[in-house]
Amino acid sequence: MAQLARYGLFDARVPRYTSYPTAPQFSAEVGPGTLAGWIRAIPEGSTISLYVHVPFCRRLCWFCACRTQGTNSDDPVVAYVDDLIGELAIIRGLLPDGVTLSRLHWGGGTPTMMPPDAIRRLASAIAGVLPLAPDAEFSVEIDPNEIDGPRLDALAAAGMNRASVGVQDFDPAIQQVIGRDQTYDATKTAVDAIRARGVRSLNADILYGLPHQTKTRIADSVQRLLSLSPDRVALYGYAHVPWMARRQVMIPTDAIPTPEERLALFETAASLFLWDGYEAIGIDHFARPADGLAAAARSGHLRRNFQGYTDDVAPILLGIGASAISRFPQGYAQNAARTSDYVRAVRDGRLAVERGHAFRGEDRLRARMIEALMCDFRIDRAELERGYDATPERVEAILRDVAGRFPGMVALGPEGLSIPSFARPLTRVIARGFDAYDLAATGHSSAV
Repeated sequence: MAQLARYGLFDARVPRYTSYPTAPQFSAEVGPGTLAGWIRAIPEGSTISLYVHVPFCRRLCWFCACRTQGTNSDDPVVAYVDDLIGELAIIRGLLPDGVTLSRLHWGGGTPTMMPPDAIRRLASAIAGVLPLAPDAEFSVEIDPNEIDGPRLDALAAAGMNRASVGVQDFDPAIQQVIGRDQTYDATKTAVDAIRARGVRSLNADILYGLPHQTKTRIADSVQRLLSLSPDRVALYGYAHVPWMARRQVMIPTDAIPTPEERLALFETAASLFLWDGYEAIGIDHFARPADGLAAAARSGHLRRNFQGYTDDVAPILLGIGASAISRFPQGYAQNAARTSDYVRAVRDGRLAVERGHAFRGEDRLRARMIEALMCDFRIDRAELERGYDATPERVEAILRDVAGRFPGMVALGPEGLSIPSFARPLTRVIARGFDAYDLAATGHSSAV
């Protein structure tokens, strides 16, 4: 524990590295024209992924740092679906022939706020531009408090075959403090309804580090979650960033666990998932052995994107909707974060890209190093030299530099660099060593 503390586990603030460079490094150098060129350059017949962002919630949970806005009416949600369809029409005019989807994900916000007819219209519009490949995965983030039979029927008819349910914590006292009222019974009812419609796979999210959380309380929430038998679980650390998410000022800071307590909470929850037969995936996910995420981790095909860990190996992730981020081999492009700015661009017939980053220099090399470390806890020299135009001397220099910063916490050998199991809580801190950008002026979440 003292060694982990010495290297910053309990006081460092580091990126989650769902991208590299990270989003704070994005700039206006990437705009609509850049993205249009990248879309036109997609090879005909390619298989890509699509992310759809729906930035509306019926209520705003205080713990959440996502780009969302509250509304009690369906009207802005229905109007927004028209704008998503408008963005798809713009993309259709740029897209080469024969492109299909290997992954389709609807996130938010609360995509299940869409009425059944809006769900059907959006799914039909997507299919008309980017049809699902025969073995595609279509996942939707579902709020158990904002779902019913007709909406689930519409999603199932559209091809949804994976559902993601946010839990956060089942303790009523903690729910009250974080502004999230969601009972176990409501969650179980939603899960049962999802499975009754033939949806084969279920994801769940749960948080550690919430105010008033104790090892006993998180153990109780995990055991309740295990009774629902999700196929994979994301065990995320609560990121208290009120300078980025103003609603978090509602969270009582004096009730937030210390970094040392956060680590104990994580280890308590993780031990229960492992005891129940889940496999540990990367730094904070768990999956049943038969789940695709576990298979990807075993085979070395695990990847990381803006939703966390994934078994999606498509080289292109196209994001639509306000604040959505696209990933291309050439770089990243992000739509306007403000919904009003996004809507204005689409209604003017323009792509809504506001900022991004075009890869240059060693970006791709370092991005792969960080991703490999976050996914596999090891970096393979041969892969880098083979696929990233890196000389053995340059790879050696970068690896040796990082190994020198973390003596005893990493192993450097002929095959590459690896993090031993006892040092894996430091993975994000060590990954920061491969980041060539200045993070001093950006705020990030706790390392644990």
